[in-house]
Amino acid sequence: MLPESEINRVLVVSAHPDDADFGSAGTIALFADRGVEVTYLLVTDGDAGGNERTLDNSGMAELRRTEQLAAAKAVGVSDVRFLGYSDGQVTPTLELRRDIARVIRQVKPDLVITHHPDRNYQFIAPSHPDHRAVGGAALDAVYPDARNPYAFPELLKDEGLEAWTVREVWLNGGPTPDHWVDITASMDRKLAALQSHVSQVAHVEGFADFVKSRFGAWAEQAGFGEGRYAEGFQVVPTA
Repeated sequence: MLPESEINRVLVVSAHPDDADFGSAGTIALFADRGVEVTYLLVTDGDAGGNERTLDNSGMAELRRTEQLAAAKAVGVSDVRFLGYSDGQVTPTLELRRDIARVIRQVKPDLVITHHPDRNYQFIAPSHPDHRAVGGAALDAVYPDARNPYAFPELLKDEGLEAWTVREVWLNGGPTPDHWVDITASMDRKLAALQSHVSQVAHVEGFADFVKSRFGAWAEQAGFGEGRYAEGFQVVPTA
């Protein structure tokens, strides 16, 4: 694994608003605390989500972008980018790979955090088709696209974006996490980020207790003990 001291820039690639907050906001808050530059890249605006459907898809997209900006601010992230793909219809196309590779070359992250591309049969919630498509496209953008100057040559020729090698990827939502982060110190900020997504969670009775229970159980699984909270990832070396 990359030493913590060598992680200076992080790119979080997610399918929808709130995905980063469920998967890694506690970890991101800890990165931000020590001055790591974090960028969020959202593939969709989440226009097909939301419990309250008085808004059309355009209105829901605008609302969810606003909620994500507030959630990012809660954990110290100010660089939030949206690609505008259609919610619920994402596939791992060459176009998506190029769009993610573009941002990788712009941001030059040491670490990318994204969705696990495989279905999790032990816990189905993270296995939304958009999640799996984004995870697969992000991994392909990391290797080989972003590092290969001959892949998507227009990125270099027209935009001046030099090839960049991401050294490590952390996948969330998969069945085999092998790296746990103790987020006890940032759990309050993770919860604040999640509660910023009012259109998604305001109707869920006992939401805060549900979140604490889930991430508390993972802390016990990680061996951190009772009364603590954890996020889990599968680490993929990509240097």
